[in-house]
Amino acid sequence: MASNLIAPSVLAADFANLQRDVEMINNSNADWFHIDIMDGVFVPNISFGMPVLRDIVKYAKKTIDVHLMIINPDRYIKTFADLGSNILTVHYEACTHLHRTLQAIKAEGMKAGVAINPHTNVDLLEDTIHDIDLVCIMSVNPGFGGQSFIENTYKKVQKLKEIIIRNNADTRIEIDGGVTDKNAKQLIDAGADVLVAGSYVFKSNDPIQTIQGLKDLIG
Repeated sequence: MASNLIAPSVLAADFANLQRDVEMINNSNADWFHIDIMDGVFVPNISFGMPVLRDIVKYAKKTIDVHLMIINPDRYIKTFADLGSNILTVHYEACTHLHRTLQAIKAEGMKAGVAINPHTNVDLLEDTIHDIDLVCIMSVNPGFGGQSFIENTYKKVQKLKEIIIRNNADTRIEIDGGVTDKNAKQLIDAGADVLVAGSYVFKSNDPIQTIQGLKDLIG
């Protein structure tokens, strides 16, 4: 995985015009599709499920980065692999046996990601860092788009980057929540590799140009 990527969050798309918005991402300089799956239990919201993801994958021409905000994610690992997920991210807080879950994801041919909530310390990932391809640091509380960015995120990114370097791991750092042109460069400078952008992209007047603006900022 190359560094400094933009992953528009489909959660912020217009669901009545989903194919149009998927094609927009295809035609932009975005790198990944970031897709949030919520169950209304782990987070207080329900997004879309397997049938919608299947239709997104049908038209998407870029990496499918699936973020599971659900309890008991192990039940669905094979399902999301079969649907075409390239990266499958589970929440640290939802996994009793994280190492086993990561191995199961990799066994299905996907990259394995771990997301951590704003209150979760990055030190908790040190023992499994070599098994993690992507750490998704939540820079808002998970469950809803359009929230304000949590400033402590910069310190978490720096601390996680130190853990990755110290362990000589290949793990990438993704930031999810409140990403705009005001913090994108600072996040990359702190050590992030992938920026998820939802409302900032889809609520702009020109999403393709907004994506390009972020790409220009992060190099």
